[in-house]
Amino acid sequence: MGENMLGFMKKKKEETISYGVIGLGKFGYTLAIQLAEYGYDFLVVDKDENLVQDLRTVTESAIVVDDYDKKSIKDSGVKNCDVVIVCLEEQLEKSLLVTLNLINLGIKKVISVADTSEHGEILEKIGAEVVYPKRDKAIRLASRLRANMVLDFVQLNEEINIYKASLPKPLVGQTVVGSGLRTKFELNIIAIQNAAGVTDMISPNYVFQEGDLLFLAGSRDGFKALTEWVGLAGE
Repeated sequence: MGENMLGFMKKKKEETISYGVIGLGKFGYTLAIQLAEYGYDFLVVDKDENLVQDLRTVTESAIVVDDYDKKSIKDSGVKNCDVVIVCLEEQLEKSLLVTLNLINLGIKKVISVADTSEHGEILEKIGAEVVYPKRDKAIRLASRLRANMVLDFVQLNEEINIYKASLPKPLVGQTVVGSGLRTKFELNIIAIQNAAGVTDMISPNYVFQEGDLLFLAGSRDGFKALTEWVGLAGE
């Protein structure tokens, strides 16, 4: 096992996932309010000073920008967020450029709101996860983010990532074999961390306990499908 993987598995302190919301239209504003209700640490960025001022009642990190250009986005501090949601669905060019700039900044996860299927296809091709406001309500997306368990990941190649993730609540009390992680999502458990330490000897009859941390190997699509399932199960 390489040094990077050892360091990855030896992290003792869970990192707080922080969120960034760019664009405070109806979808973005509602999403920000919902994140605040969940008690999450998050940043909002918009050109409208009045909207930003409103949200300073729920977050200290509310930034007014003159434009959504690369420098303004970088200077806003959004590069320090683990997950950024681009809510500029009605501004096609801005949406694409901001999404691309965020990906180039190395943001772990970029979610972009798309107004049309064509818009969404382009966003996916440049590496973003896509939601559609007519189908995915802002409150539902917030629920999905709440269910997003990823704490860290290592990319081995274009097909396989290793994720360190909190145990999804719907799996508490289930066995490894009964969880369907492999059969439903093509995710393999390579280690489990709990109060007793870290073990890579995983019995199919092991019963998941609240507080377990999982190290999962699989594709981005498989992990995305898992987080979507957890979000729906939690509604």
